[in-house]
Amino acid sequence: MGEPKLRLQGVSQVYEGARGETRALQNMDIDVAPGEAVAILGPSGCGKSTSLLIAAGLRVPTQGAAFVDGVRVAEPRLNTALILQDFGLLPWKTVAENAGLGLQIRKTPKRERAERVARALEQVGLADFADAFPAELSGGMRQRLAMARALTCDADLLLMDEPLSALDALLREEMQDMLKRCWCEQGYAQVLVTHSIEEAVYLGQRIVVMSPRPGRVVHVLENAEMQQENWRDNDLFFERCRALREMLRDIVAKEEVAHA
Repeated sequence: MGEPKLRLQGVSQVYEGARGETRALQNMDIDVAPGEAVAILGPSGCGKSTSLLIAAGLRVPTQGAAFVDGVRVAEPRLNTALILQDFGLLPWKTVAENAGLGLQIRKTPKRERAERVARALEQVGLADFADAFPAELSGGMRQRLAMARALTCDADLLLMDEPLSALDALLREEMQDMLKRCWCEQGYAQVLVTHSIEEAVYLGQRIVVMSPRPGRVVHVLENAEMQQENWRDNDLFFERCRALREMLRDIVAKEEVAHA
């Protein structure tokens, strides 16, 4: 394997609070290859979201470092896109303006910006809503808009922090299909943080399983078959979900015994 697109190397994160130190992450090591889809799965509070903020250059780890294309991440980079749970949409800007925000920051010429925004909105099925405002959109449409903004920027690394957690089950599956389709078409590397076992198995070629806080990588499950047609209906999909469910139960049980 060549140079990873993203590497988290020996990453630890300690937060100082009124009650003293909280260790969120401990010696986290992850490599993500160019074009690879990785899902990070673990219980709430295990530092999954913190790992994404470090990868995006929005947080400096207490120990260790993040690298993209072999370069240490010291600040946000232009070709890394981050989608958070609230999508980061600006309510006073239209759908088209929100989609083009990254291009505006990059000072992309207005005409090129308009063309790229139109193309991205078409890709995610929002072309007819270009002049609408976020408040007029459903949860699924806001998710599509957040994805369009990432697509306009030609991101080579997409980081997602539980972007579908607020959606109902059927809409969530529809959005998962969109995420997979965009990843297949665009070829960027992506890292998805989720607490949904099914979502991790559907969207991750590799699934990184984290321990309860302080978050450590305790297992990596290979899941290359996720690119098969009708993967959700495959017996292996259900078997992977079952295996991960058992694994997470065991991990949590062992931690509870260790801290009893």
